[in-house]
Amino acid sequence: MVDVYSTTDDAVLQELGERLSLLRLNRGLTQAELAKEAGLSKRTVERIEAGGSTQTSSLLRALRALGLLQNIDALIPPPAPNPMDLLKLHSKQRQRASSRKKPPTVAADWVWGDSK
Repeated sequence: MVDVYSTTDDAVLQELGERLSLLRLNRGLTQAELAKEAGLSKRTVERIEAGGSTQTSSLLRALRALGLLQNIDALIPPPAPNPMDLLKLHSKQRQRASSRKKPPTVAADWVWGDSK
């Protein structure tokens, strides 16, 4: 892979296009076959593989057709939980269970006004 921090956007797009082209060829697909599976035009597939600018949805369709869409997590990993949020969540968890309180017993022979 090219050094993404010191190269241009065009160089990164060129590298991605070359990789997609090689993956397509390794699967034995023509550009037209990939375009049909992805629901794209053949010209769009040609543009992606040439490193041209394209819509993100077109790239995602091509990745899905090649069975590579699950790799998007490596490109943009889901955010890790905030440590403070984890601490707040942990502090709200119960630490122990209390015993069941028995209802107070009332003497059956007691009545209002009884002065015992």
